[in-house]
This record gives sequence, structure tokens and C-alpha cells, in this order.
Amino acid sequence: MKTPAIIAYLKPTCGWSTGVRAVLQKYQLPYDGRDIIVNPDNYAEMVKKSGQQLSPCVEVNGHMLADVSGDEVEAYLLKAGVVQPTAAVADAPTNRACDTHHHE
Repeated sequence: MKTPAIIAYLKPTCGWSTGVRAVLQKYQLPYDGRDIIVNPDNYAEMVKKSGQQLSPCVEVNGHMLADVSGDEVEAYLLKAGVVQPTAAVADAPTNRACDTHHHE
């Protein structure tokens, strides 16, 4: 199976972002993680590509998943045939909200 091109627009400390990282790790998928808090250019790029301001956003082979949880990313990866089901377990909760002061 061909390795997908994945860009993940994430926050350093956010339940949703942690869930996305956990799903990508579960399937051992390499990705370009872009911190939207430390680097305002990454945030601007995410908004431009996704058309909205909420995170995380994950681009898989050019298809943008906007404002998603790890569970939603996993469902997309499976449905699109990017990954096959696995018995591996995510190393963090995949559907946990950010603290309200971290949510953008």
C-alpha cells in the first residue's frame, strides 16, 4: 500500500490533537505535523485550506478533514482504503475535547 501524504494541523496540548496523533501512530503513518499555536503561518495556511478556523485539520492526499477528532480521521482512513483494520490500540484517547481555553 502506498504511503499517503498527510499534513496534520495540530495544537501542542489539545485532546483532539492528541487523538489525531494517536491514530496516525496506531497505523504507523508518517505525517507532517504543523503546530498552529507556535507558528501563525501554519494556522493561516490551515484556515486558507480548510475554509474555517477550528482545529485539528488533517489533509490526506489532498483531501481536507476539517475540525476532526482522531476517531473521525480513523474512520476516513479506513473508508478511503488508506489503511486496513488493525488490532493495534491507540496510545491515547482519540475523541477527547480540548480544554475550553485551548479550543479555537
